Amino acid sequence: MTGAVAGPEPADTPANPPSDTSQKTPPQKSPPQTPPGEPAGAPPAGVPYEPIRAIPVRHYGRWVAGLVVLALLGWLAYAFSQGDILWGTVRGRLFDHTILQGVWHTILISVCSMAMGLVLGVLFAVMRLSKNPVTGAVAWLYIWFFRGTPVYVQLLMWFNLALIFHTINLMPVYKNDTTAVMTPFVAALLGLGLNEGAYMAEIVRAGIQSVDVGQSEASQALGMTGAKTMRRIILPQAMRVIIPPSGNEFINMLKTSSLVSVVQYTELLRAATNIGSDSTAIMEMYFVASIWYLVLTSVFSVGQYYMERRYARGSQRSLPPTPWQKVMSNLTTVRRPKVA
Repeated sequence: MTGAVAGPEPADTPANPPSDTSQKTPPQKSPPQTPPGEPAGAPPAGVPYEPIRAIPVRHYGRWVAGLVVLALLGWLAYAFSQGDILWGTVRGRLFDHTILQGVWHTILISVCSMAMGLVLGVLFAVMRLSKNPVTGAVAWLYIWFFRGTPVYVQLLMWFNLALIFHTINLMPVYKNDTTAVMTPFVAALLGLGLNEGAYMAEIVRAGIQSVDVGQSEASQALGMTGAKTMRRIILPQAMRVIIPPSGNEFINMLKTSSLVSVVQYTELLRAATNIGSDSTAIMEMYFVASIWYLVLTSVFSVGQYYMERRYARGSQRSLPPTPWQKVMSNLTTVRRPKVA
């Protein structure tokens, strides 16, 4: 039996026949490369930048508040302009010899009282932080008494000290009548200086305690004594905390010095009051005294600012610009030509 010859088997049909070349997806274009030196995301060369349209937010409340404040200031200025005040007398008496002498006396008593208060403050702050219970108790008693009684009462007590002690007898050192020793300047100096020393003691104590205890431990490990540690390590670092409130205390001292007129010391307010009583220009002389107080506090406030800035160098990497530097920076920005 002759078998049939088997022909070649048909080839397997592929499951996914190739698609027509005419229906192929076009190749994707790669995004344009940013030229070297150009910021990422910048449009290609030749394509202009589209300006960003920023719409500022309108704050109508600020405009209303500003108009209200300006209206109140204008009303206040108009009220003073219509008052029965001789402004020519204010201008004429501003540089009067008696007024300038009173300004000098105000500066003198303020500086001397502040220096006395600073020395006493450092002394009693160290005494209060001492481990000796006697010195600590004495320092606490001093601070308690002079902070607890008004400075006006203290001035009167020092001025009338002759009612208690007729003579001041320091044995072989000094002896004199109390009325001859307790002059208006001395009474004012003791009243303001001792009172200020109590407040400065607390300010200095806070500044000393703000220094890390490791600083004193490291100085002791180097063999430094307690006094040298306080003088060279603790106090220089504590000045950053002591200076700002001390400056505020001095500004307050300039104004508190007006109380020393009660002990017959001729400072600024008493000089203005004397002129006002003689010329019947009482309110005008009060304005003169107020102007000089504003000038003094403004000048010493500038000094306080730069002193604080100096002692802040160790705690800040970069100091903020001064007001003058801000003004010059703004003027430079305004004058700078616009780049097309």
